[in-house]
Amino acid sequence: MAQIRIENVRKEFGAFTAVESSSFTIEDGEFFMLLGPSGCGKTTTLRMMAGLELPTSGEIYIDGEEVGQKPASQRDIAFVFQMFALYPHMNVGKNISYPLISQGMSRAEARKKVVEVARILGIENILNRPVGGLSGGDRQRVALGRAIVREPKAFFMDEPLGALDAEFREHMSEELRALHDRMGSTTVYVTHDQLEAMQMGDKIVVMDQGVVEQFGVPQQIYDWPATKFVAQFIGSPPMNFLEFHGMVGNGMDKVTLDGTELEVPKLLEGTQGELTFGIRPEHIRLDSTAPYKGRIVATEYLGTTQIVSLDTPNGPVKARIESHERARVGELTGLKFDARTVTLFDAASGRALLSEANQGVLQHG
Repeated sequence: MAQIRIENVRKEFGAFTAVESSSFTIEDGEFFMLLGPSGCGKTTTLRMMAGLELPTSGEIYIDGEEVGQKPASQRDIAFVFQMFALYPHMNVGKNISYPLISQGMSRAEARKKVVEVARILGIENILNRPVGGLSGGDRQRVALGRAIVREPKAFFMDEPLGALDAEFREHMSEELRALHDRMGSTTVYVTHDQLEAMQMGDKIVVMDQGVVEQFGVPQQIYDWPATKFVAQFIGSPPMNFLEFHGMVGNGMDKVTLDGTELEVPKLLEGTQGELTFGIRPEHIRLDSTAPYKGRIVATEYLGTTQIVSLDTPNGPVKARIESHERARVGELTGLKFDARTVTLFDAASGRALLSEANQGVLQHG
């Protein structure tokens, strides 16, 4: 297995820049997620790590070796695609053994390794079956088996569960993470699904328009987003944004919205102008005594919780509260914010302002 290091990697297709100067490190044995919307550059980044695309500039290191201009065949990695890419004229066992046979391994030794991998994946009983009649889940296991059997330095996976239905996708994501934990392999996994990334990943890179917006562990990215894009992309419902005009300075721990003074984490930098007060729905409470007011416009029952939508002087808000709490459409109520969880953003750049609460995360993001 191996550490993977990306240093100032850039990819251009003619006049279009698919990936800006990106840098991050994937530690040996990590399950690493490349997350972002379609067209953000995550798959291009993965393909450059795998050698299926060569970077325009920058360096890629696998296990300490610079491989940026080497083809995939010289990088000792395995790639799993969304659409499986199995050989339809071969049965399951032959599909899994193909990489070994093509490298000159004897059929007896290859068969032994195939049986070991099939046992790990729970597909020993279908080794002699043709792949054409298999379910989507079994086909995905065969594709994983073909990658695992080579024992590469790293596994690269491009939305491998994207073709599965929602229920089975959740089941396979749990299996895939458990498989990773058993093998201790370095795995890089591309997805647009933030829930999948949060559930499976040790670390996450969030990308947008070719730029790395934030890099860190899932909880840090959720609690302290580095940009408004990350705050919107991670979380369901996403972070609330209340826009206001004001001035914040070094050491300040209060801001004023619509004449109401609200507490925030102590700021370590100052700015003035158009600002954004960001807070997650679960960190808002409805309290008639709170001075900042909002009018309830809708409620959504979710079993143990409910989502309450409100209009406020600074923009719409969604609060996640207990399902038994009273919330009537049309009612004016106070909103109480957990000051420890607030993030302030510069509205123009979308960048989070540095505070005592988020400084460790953003300095490493």
